[in-house]
Amino acid sequence: MSVSMEEDGSGSKIHLPADINWEMLDKSKFFFLGAALFSGVSGALYPIVVLKTRQQVMSSQIPCLKMAGSMLRNEGYRGFYRGFGTSLTGTIPARALYMGALEVTKSSVGTATVQLGFSEASSSTIASAAAGLSAAMAAQLVWTPIDVVSQRLMVQGSGNSSCGVVGLKCYNGGIDAFRKIICRDGLRGLYRGFGISILTYAPSNAVWWGSYSIAHRLVWGSIGCYCCKKDTEGGYKPDGKAMLAVQGVSAAMASGVSALVTMPLDTVKTRLQVLDDDCCCSSSSSRRTPTVLQTVKNLVKEGGFSACYRGLGPRWASMSMSAITMITTYEFLKKLSTKNQETFV
Repeated sequence: MSVSMEEDGSGSKIHLPADINWEMLDKSKFFFLGAALFSGVSGALYPIVVLKTRQQVMSSQIPCLKMAGSMLRNEGYRGFYRGFGTSLTGTIPARALYMGALEVTKSSVGTATVQLGFSEASSSTIASAAAGLSAAMAAQLVWTPIDVVSQRLMVQGSGNSSCGVVGLKCYNGGIDAFRKIICRDGLRGLYRGFGISILTYAPSNAVWWGSYSIAHRLVWGSIGCYCCKKDTEGGYKPDGKAMLAVQGVSAAMASGVSALVTMPLDTVKTRLQVLDDDCCCSSSSSRRTPTVLQTVKNLVKEGGFSACYRGLGPRWASMSMSAITMITTYEFLKKLSTKNQETFV
């Protein structure tokens, strides 16, 4: 994205590098390198996701650090990576769908809004929000079944770690969980919570990408021409370190907004996907799938409306770290994947 910003009253401008759009990318390199880079990011952040998931499904509030210590004592480091193999298997195709939908939508909507007469700033925000929305909806086709399986594996053994979580101890790995869910509930079981996943992740991504676009401009407007060098056109050009720092700060700001807006939906979604009305090992024929309304009632009964925000700390931390690494990795990936890299140096 090419952005020019006025420094306070001076008339000077900050010239940011042009955005690399979908047409400029080598698609095979983009998806191959993307799968490798984001798999590494997922592995680094997975323990925080496990903590967040356990906090959301437990019946009483327990501090995050206390829970982590209990897990470490009772389950060892492996407890923080329960379900990671299953999650990673789904992350690769889901990320491919996400990145493809994101870039195609951003390019198409950005062009359309400019033609409709929107300013560059407004066009960028609208295109980013629309891209985040469509990317999340496309990726949920893969992510929802993976979430259902991996989240159930995440909370296994948690009863032994005294975290107050309903222990689901009947799965022997991802394949076994997949088979038992299919036998119990059919294909619908793998897509439990699909509707609320869309309601959670689609707005969350739209808010995040839209907020990121706004925050990115606000941060550059606040720092003015500091950390920038004069270019040949009489304006200022930021160096690589400044761009990396601004991307990180903008991503953290956008994550805070997105986490606050969508946290209750995420808590309800996680409970729907993980908890049953009876133990998953029961042979009873009168099994019931919990509804959204019943899940909300149970949450409010347990701890009031604040129960909907259980796991907010880990989720904000996870979203912020994931977003910071994601956006910096993503921009790096796009530079590596351009058809003619000399143009964008």
